[in-house]
Amino acid sequence: MSEFDYKQLDELIHSRVRLAVMAVLVSVEEAQFTFLRDKVNATDGNLSANLRKLEAAGCISAVKTFVGRRPVSSYRVTGKGQRMFKEYLACLERILGV
Repeated sequence: MSEFDYKQLDELIHSRVRLAVMAVLVSVEEAQFTFLRDKVNATDGNLSANLRKLEAAGCISAVKTFVGRRPVSSYRVTGKGQRMFKEYLACLERILGV
């Protein structure tokens, strides 16, 4: 397999929104939905859909609580998510020759 083979990139993380979410989450301990939305500049619906995919794959975990009557969702990257993100970056570096 060629080191320039784009098929080596993890399709789950390679999505623009999911890549941005993972980049934010690996740099913080925890992030609320609104923080992520503002950081990655996504709509609520688009962000929600991408967070569900990352959560279903075990890359992130979510805790949903209420502050008063207002729902608050917080997200963390899991150990699996950290490994997948590091592998994604390593693969990207190989492709780019960095």
